[in-house]
Amino acid sequence: MLKSFSLRARQATMAAVATLLAMGATTPARAADSSFTPAQRAEIVTIMREALKTDPTILSEAITALQNKASAQKAASALDVVRRNPAQFGQSTTDVVLGNPHGTLSVVEFYDPRCPYCRKVLADLDTLAASEPQLRLVEKVIPVLGPNSVLDSQAIMAAGLQNAYLPFQKALMTDTGAPGPDRIRRVAKQAGLDADRLLRDMKSPAVTSALSHNVALARSIDLDGTPTFIIGEQEIIPGAVSLEDLKASLAKLKQHTH
Repeated sequence: MLKSFSLRARQATMAAVATLLAMGATTPARAADSSFTPAQRAEIVTIMREALKTDPTILSEAITALQNKASAQKAASALDVVRRNPAQFGQSTTDVVLGNPHGTLSVVEFYDPRCPYCRKVLADLDTLAASEPQLRLVEKVIPVLGPNSVLDSQAIMAAGLQNAYLPFQKALMTDTGAPGPDRIRRVAKQAGLDADRLLRDMKSPAVTSALSHNVALARSIDLDGTPTFIIGEQEIIPGAVSLEDLKASLAKLKQHTH
C-alpha cells in the first residue's frame, strides 16, 4: 500500500477525485459521453481509494476545488450578463445613486432593507463615496427576505417619488421598531414625508414595475444573497464585505478604467 504521495501525485489524485465527483453529478447520458473508457474509470476509482486510505483530506480538498470552480463559472456567467446589458444595471432612472451621478467608476449594489449585512454596510458606502470622487454607486433594492422586506422595499421606492429615497432609506434601515405599515408611517412622518401619499404610492404601478425590474435583474445574474456588489464589469462580490475589500476592488476597477 502506498504510504505517502508526492505533491504532484497528490494533485493528480485530487483532480481524479474531482473528475469522478463531477461525473457523478451528470446525467447518465452525459456520463456515457465521457472520454474515459470503463477501464480508465476503474483505474481512477482504484487510485482514489488508495489515496483516501493514505490521506482522507484529499476528498474534502477535491470537493472544495470543485465548489470553487463552480463559483468561478457562476461569477463569469453573471458578468457576461452584466456586460451584455450595461445600461440595465448601471444606468437606472428609478434607483438612487450614491457619489457622483456622472462618475466613471460604476458599482451596483443589490440590497434588501431587512438584511442585517446590508444595514451594516450603509455607513461604509457613504465613506466609500466620500473617498472616491469618480464613484457612481447605484443601489437596487430587492425584497428577498419575506413579506416585511416587500413592505420596506415598496416604502423606499415610494419615498423616491417624494425625492426622499436616501433619507427615508437610512431612517427605515436604522429603525429598530417592529416591521409593518405602522412603523413605515411613523418613520415617514419623522423624515418629513407625506405618510398618506407614501402608503398609497407603495402600491402604485411605478413602484411595482421598478421592484419587478430589479428582481428580474437579480435573477438574471443568479443572485443568491444580499448585499451583492457588481464592480464595473470586472467583479461580483456576493454577501458581507468589509470597507477595506470594497476599497481594494474599487482601486482595481480604477486601474482597469484608466
